[in-house]
Amino acid sequence: MAAILEPVKQPPVSAHVAHCRFCGERLEHTFVDLGLSPLCQTHIEPQALHRMEPFYPLHARVCGGCWLVQLEEFVAPDEIFSDYAYFSSYSDSWIEHARRYVDAMTERFGIGQRSLVVEIASNDGYLLQHFVHDGVPVHGIEPAANVARVAVDKRVPTTVAFFGVETARAFARDHGRPQLLLGNNVLAHVPDINDFVAGMRELLAPEGVITMEFPHLLQLMKNNQYDTIYHEHFSYLSLTTVERIFAAHELVLFDVEELPTHGGSLRIYARHREDVGRPVGNRVDALRERERAFGLTDMVTYTGFGEKVHETKRRLLSFLIDAKSNGKRIVGYGAPGKGNTLLNYCGIRTDFLDFTVDRSPHKQGRYTPGTRIPILDPSAIREARPDYVLILPWNLEEEVRRQTAFIREWGGQWVVPIPEPRVIDHIPDH
Repeated sequence: MAAILEPVKQPPVSAHVAHCRFCGERLEHTFVDLGLSPLCQTHIEPQALHRMEPFYPLHARVCGGCWLVQLEEFVAPDEIFSDYAYFSSYSDSWIEHARRYVDAMTERFGIGQRSLVVEIASNDGYLLQHFVHDGVPVHGIEPAANVARVAVDKRVPTTVAFFGVETARAFARDHGRPQLLLGNNVLAHVPDINDFVAGMRELLAPEGVITMEFPHLLQLMKNNQYDTIYHEHFSYLSLTTVERIFAAHELVLFDVEELPTHGGSLRIYARHREDVGRPVGNRVDALRERERAFGLTDMVTYTGFGEKVHETKRRLLSFLIDAKSNGKRIVGYGAPGKGNTLLNYCGIRTDFLDFTVDRSPHKQGRYTPGTRIPILDPSAIREARPDYVLILPWNLEEEVRRQTAFIREWGGQWVVPIPEPRVIDHIPDH
């Protein structure tokens, strides 16, 4: 009689446990799980189309201790940002936003030719060039060497480095401490947020001011902006959480502005705790209370977000399926990071989009990560005469519609996917 073989019992595999990058608590609550996705700025060269791409979990969790929404760090920042494909200067509206910022800071804080202005993640000099024009001494700190070279060509001195305490100390020793230290859309991009904020405290002049802009978590949730979640964004920030992080490093938020950029952003103003000459303004207290009323200190608010995302995906796919079934031609506009999340999460490939276009020559001739959709020059839209243009950088919707107004010549329409899919058939008034 044959022996009966018992299955070998494998030892239990320990579940992976993630911890909050700010306060260290265990991350036990899911905000939204978007499956697997490649890095959003790794556009594929034609000769690499046959090669395998790495995909990483795009699973955002929320900390029950400090309410920081975050992704785990699967790829080191130097692999993401050392040679980067995002150049700020290809957006006209973003350049104008930067110019208005320079005018406002100059007036409010008396920034002039005796000041020093330092921008962290200064990109291609899109903002500091306006200070240079006014004769203000500036310096950029930018990790991507290819992008920094463009800034230097604009007469913006730039140090190629990742920012943190060590960089801050070296910079202060070599160049001095700035009266204005700023960063736009960088606070969410750093995995070691404690080292980053501690570095700002180390670098800032005693009576200096920090301004930081970042997408507002409250707006992400209200407007279903799930596609702004991608690996390059390690954190998703509210005033409530950022105030705690800065306070832990002896920095005080004394003012906050709500901005329309990137679907709804905050600009925070911070100072050293010892610099009591700038009292905390009413806008900080008011927004903190609004966040509490919305539910940003209640776990139920966070755990209910995922189903809203699933429903939006279903609605977008239903529209695309119906359009293609009726013989309609659809192309994309833009190849932004948020577009990568949307395309991969929804499974949108060339069976839906013939191609997408982008103004950046650094992306043209390549393919979108994961979904392998060709990225062409914007002139391809006029040649293709599509029925629909899917606007992937929906935060620049009006700018894109003005740039592609010619599609109305043949009855073309625009599709905006966020917060819910909608079709638009008119040109912006201004």
